[in-house]
This record gives sequence, structure tokens and C-alpha cells, in this order.
Amino acid sequence: MNTRAALTMISSINTSMGAREWIMLIVLSILWGGSFFFVGVAVTELPPLTIVTLRVGLAAIALWSIALVMGLRPPKSVKIWIAFLGMGLLNNVMPFVLIVWGQTQIASGLASILNAATPIFTVVVAGILLPDERMTPLKLAGVAVGFIGVVVMIGLPAIGGGGSLLAQVAIIAATLSYAFAGVFGRRFKTMAINPIITAAGQVTASALVLTPITLMVDGPLDIAESSPETWTAIVGLAVLSTAIAYV
Repeated sequence: MNTRAALTMISSINTSMGAREWIMLIVLSILWGGSFFFVGVAVTELPPLTIVTLRVGLAAIALWSIALVMGLRPPKSVKIWIAFLGMGLLNNVMPFVLIVWGQTQIASGLASILNAATPIFTVVVAGILLPDERMTPLKLAGVAVGFIGVVVMIGLPAIGGGGSLLAQVAIIAATLSYAFAGVFGRRFKTMAINPIITAAGQVTASALVLTPITLMVDGPLDIAESSPETWTAIVGLAVLSTAIAYV
């Protein structure tokens, strides 16, 4: 595909939302919001890297199962899998690890509120890197108000039991990674890849990156040492807040 055709596809992205889009957004916010609860349960017994590796690994199994039922098959192109790797690093590995580690230091409620900075950074990053997402006075005003809100939240550690500045900064860093992932992910539209395959590919790449690192840092997982509540949280995190959320 040439550059002109690619830009045409990018510029055709809908910028308005109907009832269907609002419903999907609300459901997605519930699924993603639930991830902070699930992580809050899991971090009481499992280390952060193990939680994230289980999350992307189980999500990959769930997403490829959905893809196969839909008659979709994994791509064979090395270029596509390299793109999946980039997306996985930006959208899964870095933000998931930062958020889970952050939740070992601060309350889930505060982590979820700080994570709401994602669209703020996305507006800034997209405004710089995407030709169809240029800054407007209204966007700039929204970003300014959003940043003030983030500063206020970090400056009020009593809210939600937060106290670790470094943990709060980690959550903010995760939102910046999500912002770059949002821009990076636009390329999959021009590559004509089914979104389910994109989701399955990125979590698979993430699992392949994280598994050896987790084994070296955390060691093998002893399933018997974890409670049923923790495993329920892990399954909810992987299936509901990751696999179904991506669908």
C-alpha cells in the first residue's frame, strides 16, 4: 500500500460517536476499570511480573480461541509480527508492569484515577504525530485542565490511601505508554489486519517477551501457594479486563 492510500485510510476514521460507540465505551470502561480491582486482589499474593505474564498469556489463549472460532488465522508476515511486538511493548508490557507495580504501593482507587490521564497524553501525542489529530484551542484547554487535575491528585496522597510518589509517577508513565500505543496502533488499519488478530498478536508477543524475564526474576510459579481468590482475580484480569475488553 502506498503512502497516499495509507493516509486516506487514516483520515477516514470516524470522529463522531453514536449510541453504539457510547455503549461500547461504557462497557469498555467497566471492563478496564475492573482490572484495578483484580490487580488489587492478586498483588497480595503474587509479584507484579508474574501477574502481568499470566494476564497476557491467558488473554492470548482466549483471544486466539475467539479468532479461530471466527475463522481467522495468525498472519505469517514477519513485518506484521514485528508490529505486534511494538504494540505489545507499548500497550501491554510497559504499562501493565508499571501499573501492577504501582498498585503494590498505592490503593487501587487512586491508581485508576491516575490512569485516567491516558486520554490527556493521547491528545498531546496524537496532536504531535498524527496529521488528522492537530491541536485546537478546545483540545489545549482540555489538556490544561486535565494536567491540573493530575497534579492535584498527585499532590493529595491522602485520597485513596496513596502515599508513594514514585508509584504514582509509575502510573502516569504507564498512561504515556498507552498514548504512544494509541498512535502506533493506527498502522494496523492501513495494514488491513482484523482487530481481533491485532489484539491476539500483541498479547502473544507480550507473553513471549515477559515469560523468560519473569522466570528469571520471580522464578517458577507455585500454584498451590495461591488462593482461589487470587486465581479468580487473575482469570478475571486476563479474560474480562484484557481479552473481552480488546474485542
